[in-house]
Amino acid sequence: MPKVAILDDYAGVALRVADWSPVQKRAEVTVFDRHLAEDEAAEALRSFDVVCTLRERMAFPRTLIERLPGLKLITIVGKSLPNLDMAAATEHAIAVAHSDFAHPRFRSMRDATPELAWGLMIATVRNLAEEHRNMRDGGWQSSAGVTLAGKTLGLLGLGRVGARMAHYAAAFGMEVLAWSQNLTDEAAASVGARRVDKATLFESSDVVSIHLVLSERTRGLVGEAELARMKPHAYLINTSRGPIVDEAALIAALEAGRIAGAGLDVYDTEPLPKGHRLRLLANVTLSPHLGYVTREMLGAFYSDTVESVVAWLDGAPIRIANPEAMQGR
Repeated sequence: MPKVAILDDYAGVALRVADWSPVQKRAEVTVFDRHLAEDEAAEALRSFDVVCTLRERMAFPRTLIERLPGLKLITIVGKSLPNLDMAAATEHAIAVAHSDFAHPRFRSMRDATPELAWGLMIATVRNLAEEHRNMRDGGWQSSAGVTLAGKTLGLLGLGRVGARMAHYAAAFGMEVLAWSQNLTDEAAASVGARRVDKATLFESSDVVSIHLVLSERTRGLVGEAELARMKPHAYLINTSRGPIVDEAALIAALEAGRIAGAGLDVYDTEPLPKGHRLRLLANVTLSPHLGYVTREMLGAFYSDTVESVVAWLDGAPIRIANPEAMQGR
């Protein structure tokens, strides 16, 4: 019987949010509820035919792929996985099945991340995490936050998520500035934002929220110079990808009080290591990469994965990103 691994199911919801019975009737399914380091993964996954990943939680470099001789299929969420060596997978005849984001089940995708980003913003500017801890410890009011109405929101990126954020900001009575490398005045105006250059956005915004795709162009885009332009009472929100921000520069700015605070959902290293300096800062609100982690989104992701695995079990794989890997199988 084929063996199927579901990886990095931190919340233990994979088997509840989607119907895996079509797979379970024909394969042995094992759920891994914690992250596996590469050496541990090489040992634990050695006998599996299929591994089901969730976003970028698990990396599949060549060094790991070469140690998984029985692997025949990797399912991924999205069209590609930046930390999966596609060439190595193809060389080892491992098919990679991607998602169909055009399917109606993914409609909630437009809401999950911006809703989290907006909630994280409010939690940050109103010090909700710190006040929650104080209440748990028997305390009472210990800080005064700020209102968003009348403030300026700067959006780095005005795609699907950024545009949604602009709509939320309008409802809160905020002015919206936006920048990205290819943004036009017309595109910004269509969602009620004003296009400005990057320097102006950092200098003028009370809150800067990042909504860019991680690429070589955006890696380290927010560094010491950009943070130095921010007002001392301004906040940085990042629900996009950790490496877009120079983490060391951000920590230095937060520790020195050069900006008021930050709300972070993404990090250079995930899961964020225990004892990391970001975990120790009182002016940072942290969440564990929850942007897409809703029952609706996980249900869509895993339902898509089930379809891919069943099709592979049927001998008619679908949505294969590297069809050449199937030759000779």
